[in-house]
Amino acid sequence: MTTELKTQQLENPGAIEIVRQMKRKVNDATQLLRAQADLLRQRGMALSPDALDALRNLKTRVETLEKVVGDVSTELRSLRALARTTALVNSAKSTDEVLNQVMDTVIELTRAERGYIMLKDAQGELQFRVARGLTQEDVGEDSQGGKIVSLSIVRQVANTGESVLTDNASSDSSYSNNASIVNFQLRSILAVPLKLREQVIGVVYCDNRFMTALFKPSDEELLTAFANQASVALENARLFEATQQRLAEVTAIRDRMDNIFTSIDSGIITLNLDRQVIVCNNAAERIIGTDLIGKRLEDCLPQMTSSFWATLDLLSGSIAARTVECQPDTAHGMRYWHFNISPLLMGDRQIIGLALVLDDLTDQKARQSQLDEVQRYLPADLVNKSHDLDTGAQEREITAIFSDVRGFTTFSEKLQPQELMTVINKYLSLASDAINFVEGVVDKYMGDAVTGLFNTQLNPQEDHAARAVQAALQLISDLKAQHEVLAEDERLYYGIGIHTAVSVLGIVGGKSRKEFTAMGDASDVAKYLQEQAGRGEIIISDATYQLVKDQYECELQTEVKRPKPGYENIVFYRVIKRKKGGTSAFIDKELLDLLGDLNLEN
Repeated sequence: MTTELKTQQLENPGAIEIVRQMKRKVNDATQLLRAQADLLRQRGMALSPDALDALRNLKTRVETLEKVVGDVSTELRSLRALARTTALVNSAKSTDEVLNQVMDTVIELTRAERGYIMLKDAQGELQFRVARGLTQEDVGEDSQGGKIVSLSIVRQVANTGESVLTDNASSDSSYSNNASIVNFQLRSILAVPLKLREQVIGVVYCDNRFMTALFKPSDEELLTAFANQASVALENARLFEATQQRLAEVTAIRDRMDNIFTSIDSGIITLNLDRQVIVCNNAAERIIGTDLIGKRLEDCLPQMTSSFWATLDLLSGSIAARTVECQPDTAHGMRYWHFNISPLLMGDRQIIGLALVLDDLTDQKARQSQLDEVQRYLPADLVNKSHDLDTGAQEREITAIFSDVRGFTTFSEKLQPQELMTVINKYLSLASDAINFVEGVVDKYMGDAVTGLFNTQLNPQEDHAARAVQAALQLISDLKAQHEVLAEDERLYYGIGIHTAVSVLGIVGGKSRKEFTAMGDASDVAKYLQEQAGRGEIIISDATYQLVKDQYECELQTEVKRPKPGYENIVFYRVIKRKKGGTSAFIDKELLDLLGDLNLEN
């Protein structure tokens, strides 16, 4: 019995207790009457026989009433249990909760020592789910770890779908040879099937190892009726759990879809046939700049052209997809939008609306335009490696290189124009290739001179001074190699000047012609130093020398070949070679060794 039921009986004894009190009073009256009859007999008197017979008759009726009331009470208790099971059928409890409540009710109804519920798994095998005793505590296992039950009876009920009731299994010829019954000394056993739509889904098993004839046919009928209701409650619990699991899966899928939908950079918009926005993601509202859900697309995009709306009209009656590019003038300025428009189709290929994928390509177009501009000044490899190119005006420390061909004016007088351009292009290519090799910016070509810049906003470099010197050494090396295949009268030499200083860099020019350049001392002083260089010499300023003196061996120059007002105090050095063991962040050691070993004086 449950604690609640026991409490109710203590607080309200009911009809059973009243009948028991009547029975005690009749017994007391009978004993008293017999005592009086003995006393009267001693005095020669006799009690009327009818009085004693009437009392015996009353006692018999009271005992009959006690039995009737007991049976009615048991029936009422069973009906209450069945009523609770009916409520359990309509509850939204988990399978484990239903199983535990069913097991408690079984113990209460049958007064069994122990009870078990076994359910079939997906493979049809019976699995123990609940075990309970009179104290509603879990029942233990035998020494081998098995449940103390008659598995043969359990299997019989599961296979036949018929209940089993035995008064004394140990002496029952049908089960006396059963090992579990003999070993566990099982007496009273009652097992009924759990059926759902005529299919056995499990077994309820009760037994008592000490009392015989504990279970009555009425208990079998009652437990069978209860098991039928319990089966429905278990199925409902299983369905409830399956629904909860499915709901959780659907919720998880929805959340993942929402996350994916939200994380997409492209704007996603779905329209019905009236062009009302049904679904959109955050990206679409961010790109367009307004809330979209529930609004007509025309109200959200008033700046779109008539050709755009004509395309939507066309696709509303076609299953084809189409891309549209447009440049609307929005509150954020001129934008470049790319639409991919497709019809929304039902299963029967009926068009129910449109799906639009919107990409704002404004930044990409601006970057591509910037790259196209920058490619005029940088080699393609350097442009491809650059991520944040900025051609806007900046002031920064740079190193400039100025290289000029020596003796070209005299040399050019001997050649025809076409031959002259072929020869000079060879020399200019050597200079520009050397600058590009160490990721410098070729600033400009001025006749037979080439200038380059290092550490601009287009090619930021911490070792810009060393790179400029490396480019100069590379040019001298390439020039020496070219002389080996040229006629002696075509051999020309470069004079090179390098200076490091703060300059202003940016794009200058008009609408028809622009160029990236540097304004300041870097280029001007580099040009002056180049004028101090002899054939094949590299002259650097003191500012550059201080940055490369640990890597290159240089010689202080005191003779000024071409004095110039304003440049009297400039200190400069001639680069001799790279020092042994000098490091570089860009050119590998073998090449530096080769450049360092060059005899620059020749």
